[in-house]
Amino acid sequence: MLDVGNKSPEEAVEDAEAVEGAAGTPGAVIPAPASAPDAPGIPDAAGAEAPAGLSPAPLRPYLIVAGVLCALYLLYSWVQYAYFRTPSWDLGIFGQSVRAYAEFRAPVVDIKGPGFPILGDHFSPVTALLAPLYWIWPSPVALLFAQAALFAASSAVVGRTAQQVLGSRAAGLGLAIAYGLSWGLQEAVRSDFHEIAFAVPLLALTCRALILGRWSLAASWAIPLILVKEDMGLTVAMVGAVLFLKGSRRLGAALAAFGVSAFALTVLVLIPAASSLGQYDYWSKIEKTGEGADTSFGQVVGDALASGERWEMVLYLLAITGFLALRSPLVLLVLPTLGWRFLSQDPNHWGMHWHYSAVLMPVVFLALVDGARAVRTSPRAWLVSYGRVVVPVGTAVALVLAANLPLRELLKPETYRADARVAQAREALAAVPEGASVETDVSLLAHLTADHRVYWAGTSGDVDPDYLVYDLRGWSQQVSDPVRLASQLHPRARYALTHRSEGFAVLRRT
Repeated sequence: MLDVGNKSPEEAVEDAEAVEGAAGTPGAVIPAPASAPDAPGIPDAAGAEAPAGLSPAPLRPYLIVAGVLCALYLLYSWVQYAYFRTPSWDLGIFGQSVRAYAEFRAPVVDIKGPGFPILGDHFSPVTALLAPLYWIWPSPVALLFAQAALFAASSAVVGRTAQQVLGSRAAGLGLAIAYGLSWGLQEAVRSDFHEIAFAVPLLALTCRALILGRWSLAASWAIPLILVKEDMGLTVAMVGAVLFLKGSRRLGAALAAFGVSAFALTVLVLIPAASSLGQYDYWSKIEKTGEGADTSFGQVVGDALASGERWEMVLYLLAITGFLALRSPLVLLVLPTLGWRFLSQDPNHWGMHWHYSAVLMPVVFLALVDGARAVRTSPRAWLVSYGRVVVPVGTAVALVLAANLPLRELLKPETYRADARVAQAREALAAVPEGASVETDVSLLAHLTADHRVYWAGTSGDVDPDYLVYDLRGWSQQVSDPVRLASQLHPRARYALTHRSEGFAVLRRT
């Protein structure tokens, strides 16, 4: 009998698992038998069951790592928001849609166009889960916090899984840090909020279940991905393919069919039904445009495979795992996302910037864990040796790469220094009454969505908002006469200048 005495629950669990492991080779990490993938184990410190044969891995150290990462992500996001460094209109779009959900309205996003139903653009109903948070904190910053927390939580899943499977706390904590500082997540943080924040922890939990041989649990974590974004249906289908390869053929085939069907349903039926255009508009992303364009699918594929920038992204994706992720079937889960990015004619989809690679990070890092476990029994001595060092080497590489990634800005004093432009932007915002409809451009969009009806300059159509707020340096050239600009954009209305600074102008409809 174990003497739990004054020991903490975590210590008691470690003793229990140590006794269990003593039945075999001392110190050995034995994967759960494939014939009993869902076999119960011993409850761990978090109250969940630890599958038999896994090393003990208390949750507390990984919650600490996740807490630190969450604070870093949120600090970076908040500074970027507070100092008007927002890189795109997406935070405004999601802020407007979540506000609609919070007010029990249809998710109409006027930023995309007056009365534009956002589910006719991308199918991301999962963002409705943020409505309760918005009730408490009605600000786009609430979305940034949610994304930081979701990303950080996935690091705990990755790190703890690594410790349980590889039997080393150093490996687990090192991989949690390397993952948390990976370029895919950091670029996503720099890109403000996106719906894929929900996909990141779901994919981490799916991959964890696949590594532990819990097939039904893997399917359960994968299925909600179809509510994150329309392309995730193909990733769900690939999870089914991995299950099929691992021997769960009936479940795998069913999940693959479900994923393909969900993808087809969303892009062929649901999105066109909600869209004012009556179609899925992003098919155009794979069409070549311009003089002499050849839109044949074969030409598109050929150009994609010949693109150095696309392959450079893949190289970095696998290099952060020391290429050992290729030893795991989990790496197949990156193919759907890489597939549409390769076919896209939009250069923003090709490289390492923006948020598109965030969903790949949990997959490749947990594929690394699975690959490191797999090579332990390799007949090739060099591969066994490589498997022992790849995790610490990968951690060191991640820390070196982090010196040139977005979070490094947090170490620079100028990051927190507000210049004259920040003061001018705040004055412009203060000049717009609460509740008024307003047209503005990217730099101020997100700041107005919480308490105004907001349109984006250029997409407001026949609507003449109460106010126009322009970043005079945000256009292709400096605007010297904002009243004239207003008359060009809204010829049927008359606007008078009510506030102007060097950088911003506010006009009211008369």
